[in-house]
Amino acid sequence: IQIDPLSLVMMMVVTGVGFLIHVFSVGYMKEDPGYPRYFAYLNLFVFFMLVLVMGSSYALMFVGWEGVGLCSYLLISFWSEDTDNVVAGNKAFIVNRIGDLGFVLGMAFLFWGIGADGFDYLSLKANAHNLTAPVGVLVCLLLFIGATGKSAQIPLYVWLPDAMAGPTPVSALIHAATMVTAGVYMVARFSFI
Repeated sequence: IQIDPLSLVMMMVVTGVGFLIHVFSVGYMKEDPGYPRYFAYLNLFVFFMLVLVMGSSYALMFVGWEGVGLCSYLLISFWSEDTDNVVAGNKAFIVNRIGDLGFVLGMAFLFWGIGADGFDYLSLKANAHNLTAPVGVLVCLLLFIGATGKSAQIPLYVWLPDAMAGPTPVSALIHAATMVTAGVYMVARFSFI
């Protein structure tokens, strides 16, 4: 776990927005038969988002990154009786996996360029000078592809309109300052590269 000003701001955003969405969800979902399952998914989403922002290494960030992607799939396709909702959840899941491939390749090249000395953020920052210019540019481009998928930027934005298939609070959680800002957080976290 690493708490610094950047992660602290994101923790406040995630917990603040998450709290408001939980409060709204209590009334919004009270008649739904999937009420307990909904809150389990919602809390799991917030947990993985906090793992993403509080992790002290890029490997732990990736665990949160993947968990958020899984929970977004579960929440978007929450009303799975409707085929359109399942298709929307699948679309979000697949497009996010394309971005995740960029993130994984970026981490692999980062590990290859710096080695085990740069596994956590502090060591990574101290050893970033060991990256050669071509590898550094490649790492930045690949990490940016990961951020593009998670933050729904062109050309990997196609999943975001379909995220409305889930319950309204889910759309707010995904759109408003949590999952979409995960990509921005990742770019800010690796900005020294």
